[in-house]
Amino acid sequence: MEQDTSRLATTRPVGPVDADMDPAQDMKTHFRVCRFIMESGVKLGMRSVPVATACVLYHRFFECVSVRVYEPYLVAMSCLYLAGKVEEQHLRTRDIINVSHRYFNSNASPLECDGEFWDLRDSVVQCELLILRQLNFHVSFRHPHKYLLHYLFSVKSLVNRHAWSRTPVAETAWALLRDCYHGPMCIRHTPQHIAIAMLYLALHSYGVQLPVGEREWWQVLCEDVRKADIDAVISDLLQLYDMEAKCT
Repeated sequence: MEQDTSRLATTRPVGPVDADMDPAQDMKTHFRVCRFIMESGVKLGMRSVPVATACVLYHRFFECVSVRVYEPYLVAMSCLYLAGKVEEQHLRTRDIINVSHRYFNSNASPLECDGEFWDLRDSVVQCELLILRQLNFHVSFRHPHKYLLHYLFSVKSLVNRHAWSRTPVAETAWALLRDCYHGPMCIRHTPQHIAIAMLYLALHSYGVQLPVGEREWWQVLCEDVRKADIDAVISDLLQLYDMEAKCT
């Protein structure tokens, strides 16, 4: 990569300047890198769950190590590669490298298979091994996707079908869920609670009312969720949107 391959080394030196960096700056870095993962995943034709797995791998890795020691975009490329294996949507390293190259150099042609390319390929593979060791080979995760799908089917049966068809509740809930993976909230909360919170926020965004019973609808769908859990997830999501405004 003309702009970034030179800095995509597995490790970087840590100096006095790094020690002065603050957590807010690290959060901005993680947000931007996760946006890179998602955009690259789309260009690579990845399904939503493998992309989500790549983001979780990234957040889990940097939960254990400092972003000032390891190059985050190299880690992201390796997370895409590893996620494809975990979710059985295998990707070629060449495709990941070329998509990443175009991400940073929009007008550039694909990399030639020269020394620079093979050095970068080796870095991606070696970083994949580093991620596996750092996570103790625990790379299978439960995502909120299957829970949200189940909850949407359940809630849809309780709502007037005309009201449901007029409001994009399902599309909004899926979009909100995708946004959750820009930050560590996707590993901070349980998958069921995230799914409930995304559906709750989507319903309230469009003013869709559900029938009132002895228990709240979210307690019927997920017995261990409390209103405080829903509020905590939504609060984290709103902080991510605030981070997005600062990163643009």
